[in-house]
Amino acid sequence: MSAVKRATANGPVIIMDHGRPSHVLLSFADYQRLTGSGGSLGEAFVLDEDIDFEPMRPRDSPREVDL
Repeated sequence: MSAVKRATANGPVIIMDHGRPSHVLLSFADYQRLTGSGGSLGEAFVLDEDIDFEPMRPRDSPREVDL
């Protein structure tokens, strides 16, 4: 087990950037407890609904050319 993993055994680890907190590293069990998710991290990013999306081309964008 790496030192980083061992550090999260005692709670979240705050990562500093120029003396200011910038990130938090925590165990997956702590993450699940905070988010209330019993599933995997991948399942947390799955949308429950379909989204219809049709991008609109701006008027001044180049048009496709058939060569």
